[in-house]
Amino acid sequence: MANRSDTKTRILDAAEKLFAERGFSETSLRLITSKAEVNLASVNYHFGSKKELIRAVLARYLDVFMPAASSEIAKLQGAEQNASLNEIFSTLVKPLLDLNLLRSEGTRTFLQLLGRGYIESQGHLRWFITTHYGEHLKQFVKAVADSAPHIPPAEMFWRLHFTLGTVVFTMASADALTEIAAADFDEHNDIEAVIRKVIPYLSAGVAVPVTA
Repeated sequence: MANRSDTKTRILDAAEKLFAERGFSETSLRLITSKAEVNLASVNYHFGSKKELIRAVLARYLDVFMPAASSEIAKLQGAEQNASLNEIFSTLVKPLLDLNLLRSEGTRTFLQLLGRGYIESQGHLRWFITTHYGEHLKQFVKAVADSAPHIPPAEMFWRLHFTLGTVVFTMASADALTEIAAADFDEHNDIEAVIRKVIPYLSAGVAVPVTA
């Protein structure tokens, strides 16, 4: 049983690293099995398909992040009836950073994986996330909508996707951006600083009044 567990973990670790670096489409099962030092039969036994493997890689993070984010939002709403967008987005910082306790560079890796799914249009991932973590997503969307009641639902849909796109681009470019900031402005930022920098921008963008 221990050997089976070790094999499954090796496959997940190898797949996670390759997916984050190369993307889902450009990472073959042959490449994963080579890095994990297992045969293809092991991948099929533990996961059944590449899609299931992709979902399992994300689930290691989502199973921890989603409930933690929901808990932080609930705490905020319990303390403040009219929480601002800035406060709501800020509740996600601790759950994101705590992913570093789950795995080394967990925060960065998780956001990179989300970005890969977003950029590569992995439709099955959207189905997986909405099916397995739908209640957490609804809680977040409702909290944002309640804080910006002047934004119609259809417009909020677009703005939340723009928000996700901004986060994806920022995290995908985080290394380059921090290097430029250090060289040009003598400003030194870690991953938390980058996340906190983008929050006011996201809050302002979501809340700006709709124009005709």
